[in-house]
Amino acid sequence: MPPRTSPTLRQRRLGAELRRMREQAGFGGTQLGRLVGMNPAQVTQMESARIGISVERLRTIAAACMCVNQPLIDGLADIITERGRIGWWEAYRDTLSTDFLEVAELEADARRLSSYTITFVPGLLQTGTYASAVFSQAYPPLPRHEVDLRTAFRIQRQHTVRSGATPYSAFIHEAALRMQFSGRQVRTDQLGSLIEDSEAPGISVRVLPFEIAGLPSPIENFTYAEGPIPDLDTLQTDTGFGCQLLDAPAHVARFRVILAQLEATALSAEESRDFIRSMKKEMESKHA
Repeated sequence: MPPRTSPTLRQRRLGAELRRMREQAGFGGTQLGRLVGMNPAQVTQMESARIGISVERLRTIAAACMCVNQPLIDGLADIITERGRIGWWEAYRDTLSTDFLEVAELEADARRLSSYTITFVPGLLQTGTYASAVFSQAYPPLPRHEVDLRTAFRIQRQHTVRSGATPYSAFIHEAALRMQFSGRQVRTDQLGSLIEDSEAPGISVRVLPFEIAGLPSPIENFTYAEGPIPDLDTLQTDTGFGCQLLDAPAHVARFRVILAQLEATALSAEESRDFIRSMKKEMESKHA
């Protein structure tokens, strides 16, 4: 088969884990290739997800690399057996950038999702009008059809958590709730929607008010996607140049600690609902 031109996020993760496995064993590509019957070019293509491998070859590579992490091996085998799966986001491949598609794939494959936002309400809980307002603030400005396309894609992503299929914990800084992307009605509707979402099964909304001391200090919005095992967890951060996906153990471990700090610091779910209700009433009274 010819090399893949557009490997999926999961395929690239498989390749990255195989490379990590080889490096931890102290092997170069040529050395591993000799042990498992592959040439150096095939090893490179495998690790860059340009070619696939069988479950049998995966287990051969794991044995050659003396990897005894059976849950990891089984998790990678599951990725291989999903070959041929086409996610709903593939319909947008010709119209949206890879960043959008990979976020949707990450969310769809997660066992659990947690996020922290300081600049806007998390995308998975945005109303259509709020999402449209956020995209309308992009620079350089987007044409109307692009705003509508991105908004529709974001709303479709929400099925992952609104269906109850994937548990979701949203930690939202007060700054995000007060950010004025749009008019009063859009913002109050968004706050009302957040209150409703916070009462839905599988969704937790926790607020971090300005006055809470000891807040962790990540400098970006992030989403933490739990895999079938901790070794396959993934971190997605937002930057000024798009989203960044991180799976290096050190990065993942750092944000695991940050999540624990958020859990310990944020208002409870009920306190958060009361906080959002109070903010909504305050906003409505100012414009009564």
